[in-house]
Amino acid sequence: MNRILLIPRLRIHNANALSSPYTIGFPALTAWLGGVHALQRKLNADGLPQLSFSRTAVACHRIDLQTYKHAGDYLYSIVGTGNPLDKSGERPSFIEEARCHLDVSLAIETQGIGKANEDEFLAAVNRHLPKLKWAGGDSLGYKAPQWLAIAGDNELANLTRKLMPSYVLKQRRDLMAQAMTEGQDAIDALLDYLAVHYQSRTDDDGHVSWTAERKAKGWIVPIAAGFHGVSALGHAEHQRDQITPHRFAESLVTLGEFVMPHRLKRLDDLLWRSRYDADNYLYLIEQHSRNA
Repeated sequence: MNRILLIPRLRIHNANALSSPYTIGFPALTAWLGGVHALQRKLNADGLPQLSFSRTAVACHRIDLQTYKHAGDYLYSIVGTGNPLDKSGERPSFIEEARCHLDVSLAIETQGIGKANEDEFLAAVNRHLPKLKWAGGDSLGYKAPQWLAIAGDNELANLTRKLMPSYVLKQRRDLMAQAMTEGQDAIDALLDYLAVHYQSRTDDDGHVSWTAERKAKGWIVPIAAGFHGVSALGHAEHQRDQITPHRFAESLVTLGEFVMPHRLKRLDDLLWRSRYDADNYLYLIEQHSRNA
């Protein structure tokens, strides 16, 4: 039996819209799993030390990406803000970054909570949830959290029905692995699946028609899949957390696919988990283990 904390229709303002180091759009899953981990730590400190969140799904109902394209422009521009104004009334300098407003539902697999402390658990969630930032954005509200029990894949529809209408990310690392097995390097494999190929065709009457297609069907996108540590663990000057060791790291990127939840047949294709590979300095998010 899988116990799921469902947080429906979480409205977020000004979330960081970096999907990966190269793209903007839906906020990276690393940011969502970081927010869920922060919620777990607050609940652990609030009388629920046995609680753990093992896996998470993020269902996007609506996204408003803050970009602008004027008539005749070829490229979109990022809509930036510089608030509040400084003491002289001038707009302060700011670092250009992509933002978005969005509505999502979170489905979080829980461990360590039983029927006896369900009410205490949901009350604690309601205390801490409004105070958290999600992907750097502010929470504007949400519907009442629910705690569901589903029997794995057999009752997956009981969960996905509550997530509709929306899109969720499904891991497509298999596409990268296949391309690299055929001899492509990682960046070529990534670009090959994202490229749109246009082709013209002339019929017997001389009319020309154009078609566009990609290498694989589906809404394939690049996604951040975690981080690779590139320095030894240590302490940095002025770090906020004085206890936890830090290190420099670089982002890992792979492929994902946006699908509607009702199309999924396995819980493993919906939920994401984090994993630490100490031997290879990897901090990963994934749906299936490396050997799956």
